[in-house]
Amino acid sequence: MWTDTPYGWHSMLSSSLNLKLLNPREVISAVINAWKKYSLDLSTVEGFIRQILGWREYIRGVYWGKMPDYGTQNYFAQSTALPAWFWTGKTKMRCLELSLGQSLEHAYAHHIQRLMVIGNFSLLAGLNPSEVHQWYLGVYIDAFEWVELPNTIGMSQFADGGMLATKPYVSSAAYIDRQGDYCKGCHYDKKKREGERACPFNALYWDFFDRHRNKLADNFRLAMVYRNLDKMDEQALNALRTQANKTRSQLESL
Repeated sequence: MWTDTPYGWHSMLSSSLNLKLLNPREVISAVINAWKKYSLDLSTVEGFIRQILGWREYIRGVYWGKMPDYGTQNYFAQSTALPAWFWTGKTKMRCLELSLGQSLEHAYAHHIQRLMVIGNFSLLAGLNPSEVHQWYLGVYIDAFEWVELPNTIGMSQFADGGMLATKPYVSSAAYIDRQGDYCKGCHYDKKKREGERACPFNALYWDFFDRHRNKLADNFRLAMVYRNLDKMDEQALNALRTQANKTRSQLESL
């Protein structure tokens, strides 16, 4: 994720595919032909094709197999309304300012921005998954409900309790920082967990797993998270809980 590269490293074919201006078979054939002609890396070609032939059709199957009840799933009973800055991009969190701003300006954001910045924050902050879904559906040019809703409700917000994905896709600031330059120049300190300038992602991350231990602790993909959580003493954990509660109580001013 780079501030001056809104479209880098992504094909931008999703809107044409979802509008049925482009046939998925046509795309796959072109990629296979290019692989043969230019000796492209097989793992890259396989990953690209798997998104179109595998994940995209999997999402289609989930939508037609689980609707209409799937759209009302709310596994963590989250009910907080979207902050107003979801519609302006005016927040002191630079990663969200950039991701939301790009989304509102171009009707497009790539996978990591959607999942690990906007979706990540929405889940950690306790936003209503139905409202998050409606925002994605209204903002993105490629957002047709059959493909957007399962990706938002299931993968991004884990609101179906694991029917679609194997774990919640959330992270602290460290992951976001590793993906690019979004943390540089941010009002918040990516390394701090507590205090006025602490990155909101950090306390929210640990508090999320602490609050939902009864629903997530048995998930083998989260074993390391809970081992690290269990190493924290009660004083440190209480400080994170306090910081997270304060953050959730003042979302509009972040």
